[in-house]
Amino acid sequence: MRAAQAATGPVVASRLRTRYLDPKRLEMMFRLIKTNRELEVWARNRGGGPFELLHAYPLAAASGSLGPKRRAGDFQVPEGFYEINRFNPKSNFHLSLGLNYPNATDRALGEPNPGGDIFIHGGAVTIGCLPITDAGIEEVYLLAATARAAGQALIPVHIFPFPLTEAELAKRHNSPHQAFWRGLVLGYAHFEKHHEAAEMAEPMVAGR
Repeated sequence: MRAAQAATGPVVASRLRTRYLDPKRLEMMFRLIKTNRELEVWARNRGGGPFELLHAYPLAAASGSLGPKRRAGDFQVPEGFYEINRFNPKSNFHLSLGLNYPNATDRALGEPNPGGDIFIHGGAVTIGCLPITDAGIEEVYLLAATARAAGQALIPVHIFPFPLTEAELAKRHNSPHQAFWRGLVLGYAHFEKHHEAAEMAEPMVAGR
C-alpha cells in the first residue's frame, strides 16, 4: 500500500482535484458492462448530487460468456448488484477488492456450490474476476480506501452483461438468461437516468 500510495497517490489526487471532489467527503461506486470491457469508476462528494464518471479502466482479461455465475469453476463473471466487502493489500494479484459474491440471489438461483472469491484485482489473468492491470488496481484501490476512510461503508458494484435496453435484450431473446436479465433492468435504468445507485431489490431478480 505504501508503494502504491507513493506511485499512484499523485494521480488519484489529481483526478479528484480536477473534478472538485473532496477526499474527506468522497463516495464511490463501480459499474461493469461486460460488452464494454471497462470498469467504470463513478464518484461524488457526499451530499453533493448524483455520481459522475471519474474514469474507466479497461479490463486486462476476461473469461466466461454473457450470463451470471452459477457454480464454482464455471469461469463466469457474476452479474447483478454487489458491494465491496474486502480490501486485500497482500493479494497474489498485487492489490484486490473483494465482492460480496454470492449474494442472496446467487445463492437462491445458483448450484449448491456457487463459488466465491470474486475480486477486482491487478494483473492480466482471470477465471471469473475483474483484472485491470497493476497500475489500474493501484488507483482503484486507493480511491476505494479514500472513500471508506471518508465514511462510506458500502461501495456498490453493478455488473451487467450489456446495456440493458429493450433493443439489446431483443437481440438475445432466445437466451436462457432472459428472465434474469430483465430482473436487472430496473436497477440499470435507474442508474442510467439518475446516476444514483438504487437500493436494489434482490427479490426483483428472478429466473436463471
